[in-house]
Amino acid sequence: MRLLFVEDSKRLQQTVGTALRRAGFAVDVTGNGQEGLWLAEANEYDVIVLDIMLPGLDGLGLLKQLRDQGRNTHVLLLTARDTVADRVRGLHAGADDYLVKPFALEELLARVQALCRRAYDSKQNKIIIGDMHIDTAARTVSRAGHVIMLQAREYALVEYLARRAGQVVSRTEIESHIYDGDTGLMSNVVDSAVCAVRRKLHVANPEPIIHTRRGQGYVMNPVSP
Repeated sequence: MRLLFVEDSKRLQQTVGTALRRAGFAVDVTGNGQEGLWLAEANEYDVIVLDIMLPGLDGLGLLKQLRDQGRNTHVLLLTARDTVADRVRGLHAGADDYLVKPFALEELLARVQALCRRAYDSKQNKIIIGDMHIDTAARTVSRAGHVIMLQAREYALVEYLARRAGQVVSRTEIESHIYDGDTGLMSNVVDSAVCAVRRKLHVANPEPIIHTRRGQGYVMNPVSP
């Protein structure tokens, strides 16, 4: 899943950005509201984590412009203000959730994961595709009863394809959702990642679950097309 984190505190940029990446998210980070608006307009994010107090353009102004444009990306607002009036203003501006500073990283991650589930119309932490089970809270994958050890980026690939099971997903879509803007991508990075995941899934069950549609992309389906 790909996130945008708009926060002017360098310390939080480093701490939260690192925690989100370790959890398997692709993260773009900026400390300026105007740049945050430009990134949000230029990319498709699953969730935006947005501070209210920002230079250039404040968080509520950024959020209002996104909603006025008809963009429905889920937004988690961060603020140091803990009054009912402030929370109501944020929610009325179009925020989906609200977190007061200081916060625990575990709670931030849980709220981001919840918004990601909402982005794909899911209320559950479990995704089942054939004999493959994905726990999106624990970020684990098992197949045929065997736990599959995946690196963070490999897990992100599996979850993204699983959330779009039965749909053909292009290489460009995969790149934009599981790699952030700071990642220098080789031309075959997606194909290499898919091959690595296939090898690991094959150990538990040799029946393919990720299928290639030549010239189009990949589709996750327990039944061969």
